[in-house]
Amino acid sequence: MIITSPLLGAAPGLRHAFFTREGGVSEGIYAGLNAGVGSSDDPAKVAENRRRMAEALGVTPERFLTVHQVHSPDVAVAETPWDPANRPKADAIVTRTPGLAIGASAADCGPILLADPAARVIGAAHAGWKGALAGVLESTLQAMERLGADRSRVIAAIGPLIRQPSYEVGDEFVARFTEADPAYAAFFAEAGRPGHAQFDLGGFIRMRLETAGVGMIDDLGLDTYPDERFFSYRRTTHRGEPDYGRHVHAIVLE
Repeated sequence: MIITSPLLGAAPGLRHAFFTREGGVSEGIYAGLNAGVGSSDDPAKVAENRRRMAEALGVTPERFLTVHQVHSPDVAVAETPWDPANRPKADAIVTRTPGLAIGASAADCGPILLADPAARVIGAAHAGWKGALAGVLESTLQAMERLGADRSRVIAAIGPLIRQPSYEVGDEFVARFTEADPAYAAFFAEAGRPGHAQFDLGGFIRMRLETAGVGMIDDLGLDTYPDERFFSYRRTTHRGEPDYGRHVHAIVLE
């Protein structure tokens, strides 16, 4: 049910989990550990799945926090549990409050868990292509520093996401990146058919973290598209399924 980062796992005073689909109660296209409150799955099953995830991290369900993700560079600061019906609209959470598990929801986008163990400040970011390009990772680091972190000490773990061999995009997508910085062309490979390329989201995320000053980065290298242990928006689309499950990957200070 859980995959961990060796780098984060070696850090004292925190727990984290990149969850797979295993160990949940949802059925059908949502089979397994669907945590997606935005999905059309049975809300009671989603709640039970999230309860199991919270339990795995040693917290109660109301202390297992996610935001309403909007593919932005915005960051929420968690100091106490919030009402699930009024979650902040953002794409990252940071905290220095022990016992608050903060999570990033994903089903192909990049979940990034971050920690400065010395300052006891943690973060969880949702970095799809739009958020990564808009600066969600840099915003998360800035928010962590406002809580006392030092980015030179931050450990970042890049979780399961859609990888370059699975991520075909059109020329207009490539243009968005190369217009922002011509050097971003390095993150695209030939797709084998005209007008298309394959995008290295994991590599782009790593570059943004490195450029921002993060020296300790652990990329798990897992591809959500071919790996049936994970939910995948693109796989669902290609299969013509009406909806898809979502993961929450989370971190908590002990």
